[in-house]
Amino acid sequence: MKRVLVCLLAIFSFALASGAPVSAHCQIPCGIYDDELRMNLIEEHIGTIEKSMNLVIELGKAKETDYNQIVRWVNNKDQHADELSEIVTYYFMTQRVKPEDKQYDKRIAILHQMLIAAMKCKQTTDLKNVENLRTLAKEFRALYFSK
Repeated sequence: MKRVLVCLLAIFSFALASGAPVSAHCQIPCGIYDDELRMNLIEEHIGTIEKSMNLVIELGKAKETDYNQIVRWVNNKDQHADELSEIVTYYFMTQRVKPEDKQYDKRIAILHQMLIAAMKCKQTTDLKNVENLRTLAKEFRALYFSK
């Protein structure tokens, strides 16, 4: 038993030291949910994606192109689109929106559209995709929190 605990502690320590990504929410039905916080995080990710796109566009127009900074902002944009997608998928779609909900079809459809919009944000610097994502998030918020 002691050996198992030591092994588990070693694995856990290694995972922390390696900088392995930590998921935003568990998939164990812990019952600890903060829907408002998750929506605020989604909106924050959208703002960060928009800022990143604007900076990529601005840096691309500069007299002397700073490719290093462009790459960093593209990576930042993509990372936040992934984090947004993770909240949509692993928090709302799998844990919070239940098939027995009266608005299930509408909620799932909006969440799916959000995933597509996040994917398009990764593919381009077209700010229309950010605006679409923002509109979908507002639409989902209103639908999700309606009684």
